[in-house]
Amino acid sequence: MPTKPLERLMFAQGGLCFFCNATLAKAEASVEHLVPTARAGSNSDDNCVACCKAMNALLGSMSLKEKIKVVLNQKGQFKCPNGAGHSAPKPAASPKAASSVADSIISAVVENLRSRGSSKPRKVKTLTSTIKALAQLNLGDKDVQAVIEHLKSRGKIKVSGEQVTYKL
Repeated sequence: MPTKPLERLMFAQGGLCFFCNATLAKAEASVEHLVPTARAGSNSDDNCVACCKAMNALLGSMSLKEKIKVVLNQKGQFKCPNGAGHSAPKPAASPKAASSVADSIISAVVENLRSRGSSKPRKVKTLTSTIKALAQLNLGDKDVQAVIEHLKSRGKIKVSGEQVTYKL
């Protein structure tokens, strides 16, 4: 029986991602705490699952309730942010097509921003890097701009010069 937590979880899960059920390479795997340690979650196997690094980064320190909501928002067709399992549609490549940004990506970004409370990025540059880093979604600059344009068009954020305000 493997002794390291990640190896143990991967063994117990048959080498599959807990969320999308796709084959999970050890190099791409990480331990996701269902109840985050930042919210008093334990390191026990009952609270941990193996998943891809992209999913782990996406869920971050969201509460268990927020994580369940992300999964439920997939409406039975879970789309892994790293493209494994059911492929997630890529966000629009241009602001003109911002309305076609995948709802799952927008939902994940909004939930992540909400979970930050008063620690949300206040400058466009910081917001851009936050979205790029979120879940290692492999978003290019145009994709990130499409996400920001979508958030602006939905009234979730307001950009004035370099300043960002939120209405999440």
